[in-house]
Amino acid sequence: MEILRQLGELFGQAIPTVLMVFLFYLFLRAHFFRPLERVLDERRARSEGAWREAESNRAAALEKVRIRQEALKKARAEIYAEQETARRAVLEEHTVEIRAARGRTSDEVQAAKERIFADLAKAQAEIEAQSPALAGEIARVILERRPPAPPSASEAR
Repeated sequence: MEILRQLGELFGQAIPTVLMVFLFYLFLRAHFFRPLERVLDERRARSEGAWREAESNRAAALEKVRIRQEALKKARAEIYAEQETARRAVLEEHTVEIRAARGRTSDEVQAAKERIFADLAKAQAEIEAQSPALAGEIARVILERRPPAPPSASEAR
């Protein structure tokens, strides 16, 4: 029984300490933990808000990048179309120049052929005009030549 009495005294003495610890807990809870929880909640809310805002900014930036890439692709397509049109125009111009050069060359060749045929006809006419005179000249030269002397009798033997 002595132990029970000692235990009772011990609990009696511990009651003020337990009450103080309990009151200290209530005080800390009211003046320290609740404001700390509010600050942490506010911080969490701000972090989540900033995170959401960052995600929306990121999505907006990605959309702007996509729009700019599409605009760039469209501009490139337009430039390529313009280059193709310019290339075709240059090719057409070259084709026209080549055809004109071929036409000029063909005309020059035809004129040269006509000159050659005219010169040929002129030369043939001159030859035909000069042929009786040349034939007479040839005949005169042949006839003026003396025939070789017949071999003498002593040479023949």
